[in-house]
Amino acid sequence: MSQKVALVTGGTGGLGTAICRSLADSGFRVVAGYNSGGNHDKAKAWQEEQRKDGYDILVSYGDVTSEESCAACIKSVEEMTGGTVDVLVNNAGITRDGQFKKMSWDQWDEVLTANLDSMFHMTRLVINPMIEKGFGRVVNISSVNAQKGQFGQCNYSAAKAGIHGFTKALAQEVARKGVTVNTVSPGYIKTAMVAKISQEIQDQICSTIPVGRFGTPEEIGRIVTFLAEDESGYITGADMSINGGLHMH
Repeated sequence: MSQKVALVTGGTGGLGTAICRSLADSGFRVVAGYNSGGNHDKAKAWQEEQRKDGYDILVSYGDVTSEESCAACIKSVEEMTGGTVDVLVNNAGITRDGQFKKMSWDQWDEVLTANLDSMFHMTRLVINPMIEKGFGRVVNISSVNAQKGQFGQCNYSAAKAGIHGFTKALAQEVARKGVTVNTVSPGYIKTAMVAKISQEIQDQICSTIPVGRFGTPEEIGRIVTFLAEDESGYITGADMSINGGLHMH
């Protein structure tokens, strides 16, 4: 039986790397989608780092804000793997924080485009082959801030909340076709970016989290992989909240 193909957008970032590795550990043929500002050397260096750690992960360039670039990315994945995408993890996203009273249209538009339109572009390109095969897994990465809101993140919170609506609607459309669509909503995760925050601020944040610590990228990777597996076919239209109890609903 051939390996199932998993594509992770934003795959070379902190969260993306953990997701890619977890999927690879479970036997998927993993492709990390990347933009990196068009820095292909950076992506190749990332790929080599994974290889040194024993992970054979492919990379494919794609600007998720561009329909044409997304199509080229999917074509590249199919050429490299010899198959269509079985598992799509929509993980790519950006922030452009600022209070709404000072927020520019560009700040709003860039975040909605990168976080929400990207999901439309990528999912639309893989959903029909999934339906035709009678198997598919779409996992959309949202955020705890989609559920509770966050000061200075009207754009990001709105975009990530939109992911929930999309997930529930599409899940209903494809449920009888062997395709599941779910959302994972991380809270504060200890990525390299968070690690750069001063220890004092980190301690303040941790004091608001009931379990008293940040989550790890590996914890997100595990739940994404769980949703991607054959045995999770009865889970669809769901949201997996991984936030240490920061927001319970």
